[in-house]
Amino acid sequence: MTIIYAIIIFCLLIFVHEFGHFFVAKACGVKVNEFAIGMGPAIFKKQRGETLYAVRALPIGGYCAMEGEDEDSEDERAFNNKPAWQRALVLFAGAGMNFITCVVLIIVVYLIMGSATTTVGTVSEGFPAQQAGIQAGDTILEINGNEIHTWNDVALYVPNKKDAQVNIKVERDGEELTLQSGVKYNKDSQRYILGVTTKATHDPVTAVKQGIIGTGSMTVMMYKILKQLFTGEVSTKDLSGPVGIVYAVSDSASHGFINVVYLAALLSLNLAVINLLPFPALDGGRLLFLVIRKITGKRVTDKVEGYFHFAGLMCLFALMIYVTFNDVIRFILPLF
Repeated sequence: MTIIYAIIIFCLLIFVHEFGHFFVAKACGVKVNEFAIGMGPAIFKKQRGETLYAVRALPIGGYCAMEGEDEDSEDERAFNNKPAWQRALVLFAGAGMNFITCVVLIIVVYLIMGSATTTVGTVSEGFPAQQAGIQAGDTILEINGNEIHTWNDVALYVPNKKDAQVNIKVERDGEELTLQSGVKYNKDSQRYILGVTTKATHDPVTAVKQGIIGTGSMTVMMYKILKQLFTGEVSTKDLSGPVGIVYAVSDSASHGFINVVYLAALLSLNLAVINLLPFPALDGGRLLFLVIRKITGKRVTDKVEGYFHFAGLMCLFALMIYVTFNDVIRFILPLF
């Protein structure tokens, strides 16, 4: 199942990314020579109009080959002959589709698992909350005078110390009550807790909101990690490639299918963020050259830009070999 999950995730993320380029290219009238999922020899291909559609043997990549993308072309429908704003849209569309995929997958997670509310779902027997008289269905309004807006606020405002006293204002059947509770140490969370769980909601509107907020939060986190990578706070040895991803899929699958969905969302967002970096051969690098050539005119030709992207591609291949080597040392060798 790990191999199946990994192939599905790889193919899904590659497909939506390349389909983003393909869809916007077609909408802008760019001639697309081939749309392929996978690399290597073709196991299926079909010519429809001007475009060859192909599925290739190795599920490790894909491409949307546009006329005039990496070379000069006289065709009026070539990518290099389109206005700069249309080329920018085509280049951004791949990452844009990965952002959208991340949002959609997180929405699915929240629809299945539910979103946390400030309403109590269960009260654990023998814990301080039960002794204080808190009941399932109570909505927590305040803890020690602090307003509760999300369920995370409950953990935030419950004192993490022994013998703490917690004043809790709840709403029950339209009436506000103030209750006093102690705390009890929990080994799993390694902190003092009340002994209550949230009542989850499966409301679609809430799920959509959480999908957007969750994607935004993870995007900020990824850029922080990239910054730490460049400043040396995070080691390059912590990077992972396909082997590491397969092991991450295996670990997620052992905790249930929903964790695989969440991992797919994280990888989709990762693909979007990395592709928008201003590095040659990546979509972000191509967008950067688009701006440079808009400013400098014809001083930077398609041929010169192509050299930079080729050099960038070689660097990316070298990085892939490096992270794969690290993954083999971390994950494969310990098995022997």
